[in-house]
Amino acid sequence: MRMLKRPPMPKARLALEPALIRELAALLNETGLTEIEIGQDGQRLRVARQAPVTQVVTVDGTPAASSPAAPAKSITAVDAVADLAAHPGVVNSPMVGTAYWAPEPGAKPFVEVGSQVKVGDTLLIVEAMKTMNQIPAPRAGTVTRILVEDGQPVEYGEPLMIIE
Repeated sequence: MRMLKRPPMPKARLALEPALIRELAALLNETGLTEIEIGQDGQRLRVARQAPVTQVVTVDGTPAASSPAAPAKSITAVDAVADLAAHPGVVNSPMVGTAYWAPEPGAKPFVEVGSQVKVGDTLLIVEAMKTMNQIPAPRAGTVTRILVEDGQPVEYGEPLMIIE
């Protein structure tokens, strides 16, 4: 008896429903993100918007000159954030979402600058996709800097605070 080979089944296509695209676009606006990507069965859908043009400001608060005559060694706000990301006590965001200092509006914040924390203490909450995710302290120490505002959108890996 001879077996016939069956042609491979086509992969399911990612549903490109206008409602899904609108929902992702609304999520971009809610969170302040510039792009979002989802995947299913090896296929990906990316929704992006152009980021607004921002002005680089030097540490002393003066706008950076846009001409080639600008000093090459000026320290910008972006450089300051990069330095904080390399700090040994930095706590980075494990996800994209919105950072909240307290369990509910008007409540006392989980921590403040100067707070002593133990490993596992809740530092803040990052809301992602309507889920409140408690961010635990990865080390014991004193909170020396809080780098995000209450209600601020945060990116994956963004520095949230410094514990020394």
